[in-house]
Amino acid sequence: MKTLYLIRHAIAEEQCADYPNDAARPLTDEGTERFRLQVKGLRTLDVAPEVILTSPLLRCRQTAQLLADGLEGDIPLVVSEVLRPGAHPADVLEGLGAHRRTGAIALVGHEPSMGHLASTLIGATGPIPFKKGSVCRIDVDAFPPRGAGVLIWMLPPRALRLLGE
Repeated sequence: MKTLYLIRHAIAEEQCADYPNDAARPLTDEGTERFRLQVKGLRTLDVAPEVILTSPLLRCRQTAQLLADGLEGDIPLVVSEVLRPGAHPADVLEGLGAHRRTGAIALVGHEPSMGHLASTLIGATGPIPFKKGSVCRIDVDAFPPRGAGVLIWMLPPRALRLLGE
């Protein structure tokens, strides 16, 4: 079995006059601190991706870096265009083929794309809502998956922070 961790980016600044470019919106200080605690929670669950694929947008790259910094080992970050907002699940799944020999991958992206991807992976009839900073684990047969995966767990940010305390 292979493991996918789907992660929605942490709390980011709103698009406004200070951040007119959506791609350049950073995480808020609160979002950064909360996600650091959430990563501690992920450590208690023995989350250990071999690679982190992230949307090229700043808030996702920052979230991915916090994840890599807070977990054990030297986890490479790879920017993936297929994780941009509006990503189609089929494109994301196809992109996983480049990681056939990898056992565990974390994907950091946006909503509603993460919800649609999770739904596609487990064969659900509708998208699964992801709060900012939510993480789920889905086990699949291969990269790219050939059949339906199994949702092992899905944790909202608050639950992860409680695990990290």
